[in-house]
Amino acid sequence: MKLGLTIGYAGATLEVPVDLVQQAERLGFDSVWTAEAYGSDAITPLAYLAAKTERIRLGTGIIQVAARTPAGTAMELQTVDALAGGGRVIGGLGVSGPQIVEGWYGVPWGKPYYKLRDYITIMKKIFAREEPVTHQGREISLPYTGPGSAGMAKPLKSILHMNPYLPIWLGSGNPSNLRLTGELCDGILPLGFVPARMDYYLEHLQEGFRRSGTDKAIGNGFEFQPRVAVNVTDDVRGALRAMKPRIALYVGGMGHPELNFHNQQMVRRGYGDAAGRIQELYLAGRKAEALEEVPNEYCDEEALVGPPARIRERVRAWQDSGITGLTLQTRQPEALEVMAEITGASKGARD
Repeated sequence: MKLGLTIGYAGATLEVPVDLVQQAERLGFDSVWTAEAYGSDAITPLAYLAAKTERIRLGTGIIQVAARTPAGTAMELQTVDALAGGGRVIGGLGVSGPQIVEGWYGVPWGKPYYKLRDYITIMKKIFAREEPVTHQGREISLPYTGPGSAGMAKPLKSILHMNPYLPIWLGSGNPSNLRLTGELCDGILPLGFVPARMDYYLEHLQEGFRRSGTDKAIGNGFEFQPRVAVNVTDDVRGALRAMKPRIALYVGGMGHPELNFHNQQMVRRGYGDAAGRIQELYLAGRKAEALEEVPNEYCDEEALVGPPARIRERVRAWQDSGITGLTLQTRQPEALEVMAEITGASKGARD
């Protein structure tokens, strides 16, 4: 099982934890992941890290498709990959939500499923450089001929000879997007994954694999890499409680009351009552009360917290679930060491 490290997106100040990423690389970690919301972007830090590392893969987990055109995303990812020596970048995509798409980027929410299908298809055509790119899609078309068009567009082919195999992963969790991921993508960043729910993801991904017309499967041309919070500590209860503000924020306030993907995932995991109470309290401005409604069990399911022995015992469920990799959410150097030792990543690095 491969290991990744997510450094997320920046808060009020931008700090890229270079030392931690370099430690992960020394310990045999396979990938490092950035993110974006409505502040720091996900691609620029990867270019910086490309110059500070040698082999670790550089992934966006995720970039928001509303922020850039498919060609713009393809250009940026391929530029970083070229700077990094080639074969190191993973393009992790996602749709975000209508509040950010329309409120921050100023573009219509539209039909996200079809936007993703068009977006990924166009990127793959750009990577391949087989011919000037044309695409007639439900949401995106090239060349553009719609309202405001000058009527002078022509199909183009990338000047840069791109890596045709740059992998595209999708952050997805609902059935239609899981099927799309299996059909068109090279990997998944599964939203809301815990080991007990692997059958749900498999059901829809396998339908996508069938639609692809290939022999693609998890571990055979397709990577499955969830994220898990890791905290090495003797205070398990305190560690679980420390997770609750972020969970309350995402489940309660990161999205519209009628469309919050994180809230939906909490419902799918069997915590519907808690999800409803958290959202109601959070949107009423009662954030401290919302935090108290986050169940300890919910936190513990999606985390590896406690002394090394407890982490070793609980990581088995993740290893046995059929995933190909695990991305750690932590800023603890000790957590990297413990997980590298448990999974054998550090032995691979020495070998």
